[in-house]
Amino acid sequence: MNSHLTTHVLDAATGAPAEGVAVVLAAASGDSVVAETPGSIIAHGTTDADGRAALGPEQLPAGDYTLTFLTGAYFAEREVDTFYPFVTVTFTVEVADDGSSRHYHVPLLLSPFAYSTYRGS
Repeated sequence: MNSHLTTHVLDAATGAPAEGVAVVLAAASGDSVVAETPGSIIAHGTTDADGRAALGPEQLPAGDYTLTFLTGAYFAEREVDTFYPFVTVTFTVEVADDGSSRHYHVPLLLSPFAYSTYRGS
């Protein structure tokens, strides 16, 4: 099965892929993230040795979603202090009239005290 959504986490402090970061894909509702509600979680996984993870079904329905990266646990395992216990990225999936949708890639560039993300390809 091909995943509709992938991510790649790079640890900017070490210049290496961030292996072992737990990631949760969930539906979002209004202004609040509902990742803590069991019914809203769609998929979860952990980044591999290359810092990559594929999550979810072949295609997500149109709507708003969140990717939550459990960064606090990642840094704690490495005995590194961090300001961010987790990073949540909220994004919108669009589906064309014919039912098709592009692949979604959401990279995360991570350090203990900063992060950035963008719409990848």
